[in-house]
Amino acid sequence: MTETSADLVILGGGSGGYACAFRAAELGLSVILVEKDKLGGTCLHRGCIPTKALLHAAEVADSAREGDQFGVKSSLSGIDIAGVNSYKDGVVGGLYKGVQGLAKAHKVKIVEGTGTLVSADTVEVAGERYTAKNIVLATGSYARSLPGLEIGGRIVTSDQALHLDFIPQSVIVLGGGVIGVEFASVWKSFGAEVTIVEALPRLVPAEDEWASKQLERAFRKRKIGFKTGVKFTGATQGDSGDSGVSVTLDSGDTIDADLLLVAVGRGPNTQGYGYEQAGVTLDRGFVPTDDRLRTNVPGVYAVGDIVPGLQLAHRGFQQGIFVAEQIAGLEPRSIDEAGIPRVTYCRPEVASVGLTEAQAKERYGEIETYTYSLAGNGKSQILKTGGGVKLVKAGEKGAGGPVVGVTMVGDRVGELIGEAQLIYNWEAFPEDVAPLIHAHPTQTEALGEALLALAGKPLHVH
Repeated sequence: MTETSADLVILGGGSGGYACAFRAAELGLSVILVEKDKLGGTCLHRGCIPTKALLHAAEVADSAREGDQFGVKSSLSGIDIAGVNSYKDGVVGGLYKGVQGLAKAHKVKIVEGTGTLVSADTVEVAGERYTAKNIVLATGSYARSLPGLEIGGRIVTSDQALHLDFIPQSVIVLGGGVIGVEFASVWKSFGAEVTIVEALPRLVPAEDEWASKQLERAFRKRKIGFKTGVKFTGATQGDSGDSGVSVTLDSGDTIDADLLLVAVGRGPNTQGYGYEQAGVTLDRGFVPTDDRLRTNVPGVYAVGDIVPGLQLAHRGFQQGIFVAEQIAGLEPRSIDEAGIPRVTYCRPEVASVGLTEAQAKERYGEIETYTYSLAGNGKSQILKTGGGVKLVKAGEKGAGGPVVGVTMVGDRVGELIGEAQLIYNWEAFPEDVAPLIHAHPTQTEALGEALLALAGKPLHVH
């Protein structure tokens, strides 16, 4: 058995792993990156990028279908799913080549294969050992199912849904979180009948309750069905695997459809890598860390979806950079989880950063909120989208205090989250931001108007 040494060995080449590798290499560290599949991980190959390509294709379909309302004589003659998949795969392929090129440019040694953590300073891959003073665990996540619900045939997770070669006439989406509502939005735009089943009382239950109400109203308008506050009890499908699915609920209802998408979240990919055997503590499969992303084993760090908290590619990416800088002795500032922007890319989009109203009340007691409707925003009316911007400020009404939460609903509001996350992360007061000028006509004005109102000088308010 041969042994190769480096300053840093990283187990997993997804967003967190490769960001850590590239930043560490920039800082002069020698890096070995172990990846059993493809560089880029879930986000690039089975998550963020391919799903957003599908969502853009869905937007194009809606634009063609709805051209008349803009005076454009267009119509949708159909969806070429092979063409959609070719477009999607082309985007993924181009970005994959880019990441491979960056790994080469940074002189990161890529080791292909499944790695096992055999000690605090050693990873083994196919009989070869790689040692380093610091190890980073970045093995990502997998699509969860439910006990007794077997994936196969017409019962799929997002992994299989991304590669369908047909458009189902009807779909049941089990789970009304981010993944569920995004796929529901795509399939509705492609012409399918969609029903979402969510056990919690509302769609996107992790978001501010106001956002859930806005999204539910929009989904009703789009004729996307949903049942909230009901639990899944069972699913059956025909023996041939292509005769549809029948789903039963604890309400006594039965729903039939061509396809069942299981979108009940993602689990930490931590089994089979030797973590526990090497002494790393696991909690329900996740790897707990301190605020410096250190595990309980000295010299071993963890980043990304295996760390309890938001399972977002950009969170893992930033954590990877943080750990590289921590190992290099730069002492970076700890990451505020609430300051990580969150975007759900359905139609309409939901974008947020900071605390919900309920969370802010729990933390600060006295708060002030303001909601600005997109009905007053010129660009939103040009786009014909509804929704709004909701701000939450710490402190009682009329008193100074920072903006501690921003939630937005509407087409394209994900593009506004950059300014919103600066406002939150810089602990800006409304009166700090209100004098800044937003270009007209843009949707950023909606955020500006909400800040003006919260600063005590509303303009376009009745």
